[in-house]
Amino acid sequence: MGTLIQDLRYGVRMLLKSPGFTTVVVLALALGIGANTAIFSVVNAVLLRPLPFENPEQLVMIWATSRINDQARGPLSAPDASDLIQQSQSLEYLAPYQQSGSSLANGDDTERVYGANVPADIFPLLRAKPAMGRTFTREEDVPGGPSVVVISQGLWQRRFGSDPAIIGKEIKLSNKGYTVIGVMASDFRFPIRSEKPDFWIPLSSSPSYTASKDIRGNRSLRVVARLKPGVTIAQAQSEFQTIARRLEEQYPDTNTGLNFNPMPLHEDIVGGIRPALLVILGAVGFVLLIACANVANLLLARAAARHKEIAIRTALGASRMRVVRQLLTESVLLALVGGGLGLLIAMWGVDLLVAASPAALPRVREIGLDARVLGFTAAVALLTGILFGLAPALQSSRLDLNESLKEGGRGSTESLRRNRVRSLLVVSEVALSLVLLIGAGLLIRSFVYLLNVSPGFDTQAILTVDLPLSRSKYPTGEQQAAFVEQAIERTRQTPGVASVAAVNIVPLSGNGRQSSFTVEGRPVPPGQEPDAEVSTVTPDYFQTMGIPLRKGRVFTMRDRKDAPPVLVVSETFARRFFPGEEAVGKRLVIDDEQPPYEIVGIVGDIRHKGLETESYPEYYLSYFQSPERQVNLMVRAAPPADPASIRTSVRNTIKQMDKDQLIWDSKTMQQLLEDSVSRQRFNMLLLGIFAALALVLAAVGIYGVMSYSVTQRTHEIGIRIALGAQTGDVLRMVVRQGMTLALVGVGLGLIAAYLVTRVMGSLLYGVTATDAVTFGVVSVVLAGIALLACLIPARRATRVDPMVALRYE
Repeated sequence: MGTLIQDLRYGVRMLLKSPGFTTVVVLALALGIGANTAIFSVVNAVLLRPLPFENPEQLVMIWATSRINDQARGPLSAPDASDLIQQSQSLEYLAPYQQSGSSLANGDDTERVYGANVPADIFPLLRAKPAMGRTFTREEDVPGGPSVVVISQGLWQRRFGSDPAIIGKEIKLSNKGYTVIGVMASDFRFPIRSEKPDFWIPLSSSPSYTASKDIRGNRSLRVVARLKPGVTIAQAQSEFQTIARRLEEQYPDTNTGLNFNPMPLHEDIVGGIRPALLVILGAVGFVLLIACANVANLLLARAAARHKEIAIRTALGASRMRVVRQLLTESVLLALVGGGLGLLIAMWGVDLLVAASPAALPRVREIGLDARVLGFTAAVALLTGILFGLAPALQSSRLDLNESLKEGGRGSTESLRRNRVRSLLVVSEVALSLVLLIGAGLLIRSFVYLLNVSPGFDTQAILTVDLPLSRSKYPTGEQQAAFVEQAIERTRQTPGVASVAAVNIVPLSGNGRQSSFTVEGRPVPPGQEPDAEVSTVTPDYFQTMGIPLRKGRVFTMRDRKDAPPVLVVSETFARRFFPGEEAVGKRLVIDDEQPPYEIVGIVGDIRHKGLETESYPEYYLSYFQSPERQVNLMVRAAPPADPASIRTSVRNTIKQMDKDQLIWDSKTMQQLLEDSVSRQRFNMLLLGIFAALALVLAAVGIYGVMSYSVTQRTHEIGIRIALGAQTGDVLRMVVRQGMTLALVGVGLGLIAAYLVTRVMGSLLYGVTATDAVTFGVVSVVLAGIALLACLIPARRATRVDPMVALRYE
């Protein structure tokens, strides 16, 4: 222990003796360690930290899939969920739920709040207990049961001032009174990826659930379940398949080909973001390795200046291990100081990451510095100190005392060995930098391709206005249609408005709805009905959105309830379901209880769910034939008005019609377009920043090695110039040395990038992970930067004065 304290004291004195060197090294390490800590805090919160539930490994989401149509996972119907819990031996609890939004009236103020319609079993399933009051019981979760609500602690604090007497009070949700019976604890997390719920009401009180709870084909419920202790996912999957086959035999019209698949809840929440986070974590790890290589080069240069000191210590009896331990102690001290500063940088960086993260990033509220992150930082700092300090320490301790104690020992074999190590470090820096630059280049090209994808409609000058119609005020379809028609007419008269239409689901909002159908006269086996995206629109929708009409006609004001049902289909729909024949005039059966719908027109395809998602077959219904409560006005601003500038006037127009009408969201289509690519932009920016930092570090590394080489070869260069070497000869000699290292690094980096970038395949759009253009351009750019880093010390070498160099030697 005494020796260690002595090493620490001596190390501190030596570092303080060289403040410039110490500052540069600490800053380089702080940037590398801080960036790693910040990214790891995200990975820790999103991927590594268990879900905040008791025995979270028992929690699963259950999805319905079709083995016939190879459809993506989807929700379950209420009868299927009921059969699962009754027939399964693997489940302890099963709870179907619906996400919902409501208006909360509190005095004269009205706020949009998010909630969930849940069964009473959801709380024991999650092992969740309220902080105040109680949760509702199974006796309350029945049709016509009491109107009760459990609220979140956040809503209790935000809207009710933490009123301790809130239990038993009535609150208004969408103009309906609910009695507050409980307040959940602040650490309660509901297992959904989107907005954190503000309230929970009994599932049976949901009108949409009540209307469809006996319809097996209406699959609209998300289902979370808890496996019994000791039951594995594989065992549950096997049992669910048996139940699915049994239901298929009982209900062939709705369940043919249907499977029930359990997915670990953690995987369901974070699985989509895992590849991007792991790629970014790997990238920031490369940055730290490059920083370590640079610091190792600095230590080698510093060791060259201390070679006589080390030689004298060795001559006085210090063993090689003693010297290595002293030098490693100094390295670890540097790393720990850098780690401490890096932790401060990480605290700032985490705030920036949370602020810049896309809204869809799951568990974003849980991101922060905890004991695991602090432990990670300490471990990284310690390992970093050993990593960048070991090679210089071993190199410096391997001395030829006779050579080292000579005055002119700079040209000794020790220096040659040290130069080889420095060269190896530079090659490694260049190779790692190239991998990062190619990864960033692929994401940048992918993002550019994505932005150039046409969504199929004009995103400019359009304002979206979300108008959820009150169920109590507009209970019938006729009343809903009348309000929407009046709202369109009044908004069209608003100054600055060119045209107005309405749609139930806004494109690029991330939402969508699929529905099955059959073509009249073409029966298909049960369970094999095709499906398509479906939207309900008013007649001016296609004109307002700039969606081109390809054939036939679009809706008119005559397409109402009393007119024959019609629909409009997309080009992809017509190509897929009517190849080589005319789609206009064909009829679709959407509901067996309604007459078939005639196709009257074909319009252009749109990217409904996102630019990266290929156009899916879609058909449109006339809003005035199929009215809905969920309505979004699409308002096109008249030039030169900006869509954001008419937001207030449009809102005022709606309020003049109905002062109680809620307006939940109001965004421009351009904002929705930017939001739809926010995750890709986030990935690109982070990897681009790390790649740029790696490029700077690599350039500095090359420059440092070449500068040190020129200093070491001053005597040789002086002799060459004295013997007649021209400026160009000296320039080429130095540049050749540096570019050889750079090109070797580029070659190794290309091989590494070819292997490593394959893990990025799921993050790319429009380019492959081995895109030759990106590989070539990035290699040329890096080689150009390396050339610049070589030219500066090379030009200094050409100005060596032979007399000074020879006298110096």
